[in-house]
Amino acid sequence: MLVKCVFVCVEKEKEAVVTERAPAALGPYSQAIKANNLVFVSGVLGLIPETGKFVSDSVEGQTEQVLKNMGEILKAAGVSYKSVVKTTIMLADLADFKAVNEIYARYFPAPAPARSTYQVAALPLNARIEIECIAAL
Repeated sequence: MLVKCVFVCVEKEKEAVVTERAPAALGPYSQAIKANNLVFVSGVLGLIPETGKFVSDSVEGQTEQVLKNMGEILKAAGVSYKSVVKTTIMLADLADFKAVNEIYARYFPAPAPARSTYQVAALPLNARIEIECIAAL
């Protein structure tokens, strides 16, 4: 018996998420995009939204500010830290891993999101840390 299957693809529009409560994008990208019941948050730096300057030179200060900024973007998308299913952390120095973990753990309730962490050659504006995430709507 031959069974013929027909798949209907429905292309949903993607929607940009924008908030003034987090730093503006540094290039041709969105702070976040909502698509297919997910929110894709671009890499976030530890910049103060009002000044565009780093909150501090320390990885601890930048991590705290990154997560505050990310929270504002998530809120603008209609979700929260609890909705985050995946994060990617990029560090200028992997030796900062422990300090970052201590701060990160305060923002993400159990079960914590899946996560990857990398040391990279350089980050925009010579940041110490950048974090991106994916959240479920």
